[in-house]
Amino acid sequence: MVRNFEILRLKKAGVSNRGILKLIAYQENNKEKITLRQMAHITEVKSAPNFIESYKGQDVEGLRRLYKRFPSFSILDEVYPERLKEIYNPPVLLFYQGNLDLLTLPKIGFVGSRETSKEGIKVTHKLVEELKQKFVIVSGLARGIDTSSHVAAVRQKTPTIAVVGNGLDISYPKENRKLQEYLAANELVLSEYLVGDPPLKFHFPDRNRIIAGLSRGIVVVEAKQRSGSLITSSWALEENRDVFAVPGNILSRNSSGCNSLIQQGAKLVTHGQDILDEYFFE
Repeated sequence: MVRNFEILRLKKAGVSNRGILKLIAYQENNKEKITLRQMAHITEVKSAPNFIESYKGQDVEGLRRLYKRFPSFSILDEVYPERLKEIYNPPVLLFYQGNLDLLTLPKIGFVGSRETSKEGIKVTHKLVEELKQKFVIVSGLARGIDTSSHVAAVRQKTPTIAVVGNGLDISYPKENRKLQEYLAANELVLSEYLVGDPPLKFHFPDRNRIIAGLSRGIVVVEAKQRSGSLITSSWALEENRDVFAVPGNILSRNSSGCNSLIQQGAKLVTHGQDILDEYFFE
C-alpha cells in the first residue's frame, strides 16, 4: 500500500491528487505489487514515459529531507477528518504545524473579501465573539476577512485553523508572518503543498475546497461577485454544507456576492446566534 512519503513522490512525479486517490482505491482491492507502468495507467497520467522517467530520476534523499521539514498525515491515517474525506477530490496528503486535536472539534469556515471595510472587520469580530467558542474558526490566512477571523478567534480564545495555499515555510501575505507563526505554535496551520511551494494563483481554489470540506458551514462576510469566497461557498453547497451570508449595502461591490447568496437561499446572518440556531449543542 502506498504510504505518505510515496504519495509525495508520486505528486512530484506529476500524478494528480485524483490520480493518487484512484491508486489508493485500486490497492485497497488489489494487494499485489504493481509496476510503474501499471501505476501510470491507474493514475491516468498524461505521459507514462515522462512519469516513469521523472519518478526514477528523483533525488529521493533530498526529497525526504524536504518532506521531514514538517509533519504530515494522509487520507490513510486515522487522524484524517471524516468530514474532509466526504468531499470530491479530498487532499491525499496534508502538512501541518500545531495542534491536530482541533480537527476533532466542530468547525465553521469564515471567508470574504481581501479588500474588506472597517465594517467587515467589526462584523467578523462580532460574529466570532457571539459564536461563544462553540466552533473552531477555519479560514485561509489571506488579507481581509480571513485575517480578521483568525485575529478575532485568537482574541476570543477560540481555536482556529488556517489552511494556506503554499508551503508551510512561506508566509503569505508577508504581513501575516507573525500571525502565521503564532497559529503554527498555538493553533493549527494546514497545507497540501511541500516546503518551498509558492502561493500560486491556482492553489487558492484548491485550498478553498479544504476549508469547505473541514467545516460544517461557511460564513461569508463581504464578498464580490465571482470572488474566491463564492468559490468556497460553491464548494460548500456541493458538499452539502450550510452557507451563511452577512447582508450588505446594495451600492457596495463588496456586498454583491453576499446579497446574491442570500437570494439563492443562503441563510441571512446578523448575529452569531443565527448560526448557532442551525446546530445542536449540549
